[in-house]
This record gives sequence, structure tokens and C-alpha cells, in this order.
Amino acid sequence: MIIRRVVPAGLLAVLTAAAVGACGAQQDAPAPDRAAAPAATPAAAPSGSGTPGTSSPLTVTDPWVKTAKKGMTAAFGTLVNHTAADVTVVSATSPLSSMIELHEVADVGGKPVMRPKEGGFTVPAHGTHRLQPGGDHIMLMGVTEEVKPGARIPFTLTLKDGGTMEFTAIGKDFAGGNENYDSGAGKGHS
Repeated sequence: MIIRRVVPAGLLAVLTAAAVGACGAQQDAPAPDRAAAPAATPAAAPSGSGTPGTSSPLTVTDPWVKTAKKGMTAAFGTLVNHTAADVTVVSATSPLSSMIELHEVADVGGKPVMRPKEGGFTVPAHGTHRLQPGGDHIMLMGVTEEVKPGARIPFTLTLKDGGTMEFTAIGKDFAGGNENYDSGAGKGHS
């Protein structure tokens, strides 16, 4: 005797979406240097408020901010574009800092140099743009409050078309890559 279990179509759709979402999250995983990045925990990995089918064309997966006493720090994560057109982030704001710049790390004379990113971060249609230590990131300068592990830091990104999207990043300890976010901001420091 064969016993068949019937799964209601609605439940099947939810289960399928959950499985596809879990696989999609793995695509955003960094290359082999992942061991240097802080481990994300389910409770500490919120994403942006923009989701597919809403007014925001972007989400941010695994957003985090490097813990810091005061002064300078940076925010990271993966920008995900849910539209059929490129989306460009031109600025960011946060109550944590009155001076925030979109930065890149570029090779200048054989040395990595941190500098403002001309034109902002362009996220390709239906694609992603990774913000990571040693690469593109959101630089916070003049931070007057300590960023502790687990702190929840709100951000608003402004898009080239005038739209905005909000997300919350989590404070995480990070000691890899020898990044220095404590001096020379906006002056091509390394």
C-alpha cells in the first residue's frame, strides 16, 4: 500500500520560497577569505526594509558595522538590486555620524588607498554589490558613541533617482585585513 501526503499549494509555495531564499543567501557568501569576517547569526543579520515587490529597489543582506570606541568605523553588507535597471547609491546617513562617505579601496602606486568612491555604488540590474573590508564600504567619521558588539545602527541610503532605503546594521568585532578607520578619512588613507 502506498501512502501519499498531499501538501496544500500555499504551503508548498512557502516551503519552496524558503528553500530558494536559503540558496540565494549562499550566493552572497564571500570568497575563501570568509574566515576573516565576523560570523553572522540569524538574530544579528537583519536586512534592509526594501524587499522585492515593495517601493524600494534594494535590500541589504548581512549588514554590519565594525565595533569602535569612537572616531571612525565602517559599514559593510551586500546590496541587492531587485529591479531590471541599474541602481546607484549616492550617499548614506546614520544618527551615529554626521559625516559619512561612500568609500573604495584602490591600488595607487602599488599600495591600497582608501578614498571616496566617485559616482557612488552602482548595483547592476538583478545583481549585487558587496561592501567589504578592503573594498567598497560606508565610511563613518566623527563617531561620538562607542559601537559595541550587537549594537543596532540605523542607516538611510539615498539613490541617484532620489529614492531612499533604510536598513539596520549590527555592531561586530573585526580584526582582519589590517584596515585602519582611525585616521586620514577622505584623504586617500590606507
